[in-house]
Amino acid sequence: MILESFPVGPLQCNCVVLGDEESRTAVVIDPGDEAEAIEEVLDQHRLKISEIVHTHAHIDHILAADRLRRERGGRVGLHEADRFLWDAVPMQASFIGVKSQPLGAVDRWLKGGDTILFGRHHLDVIETPGHTPGSLCFLLDGAPPIVFSGDTLFQRSIGRTDLWGGSHERLLTSIRDRLFTLDAETLVHPGHGSMTTIRDEKKSNPFLRDLSR
Repeated sequence: MILESFPVGPLQCNCVVLGDEESRTAVVIDPGDEAEAIEEVLDQHRLKISEIVHTHAHIDHILAADRLRRERGGRVGLHEADRFLWDAVPMQASFIGVKSQPLGAVDRWLKGGDTILFGRHHLDVIETPGHTPGSLCFLLDGAPPIVFSGDTLFQRSIGRTDLWGGSHERLLTSIRDRLFTLDAETLVHPGHGSMTTIRDEKKSNPFLRDLSR
């Protein structure tokens, strides 16, 4: 399987390209900006997009989605609870000093238990509200498994909850009930910064000490 991860945009969101080596189909997770850089990775591996999925709809995770869909195909997926953020992308853009036109319609409303297919591989959708009402994580089976955690869980940190629709209580519940129940060796690939593991975050994350008791 092909896995490429690289930071994009002014807030350095980790965009991920996952590809199946046989079918050459790909999933793009969180195309936050720099569509040209994402397209270069797709061309390097001769991949065709089947799905464009988002852990949530803050602008630094969605800005290149519409262009990729127009130029490379694929369905755009998001949790419906974040529709209000998707629809408000010009407003969000103004807060970070960039301009943006409204994005096109979401093709697929994702929810917990859904499966995102790409060739022989798939991602399982996990609902983790808190950072935003519709925050999602995506679990890739493997040895070890990888969870793409968006802005829910970071190395030694957690997502902020002081933005639109955020809830600290819901965020902690999501981490405790949905992420900390994963295998301890699961790699955590966050929306920003470096990778970690579920084991390490249970042990050392200063924001989550009470959850690990």
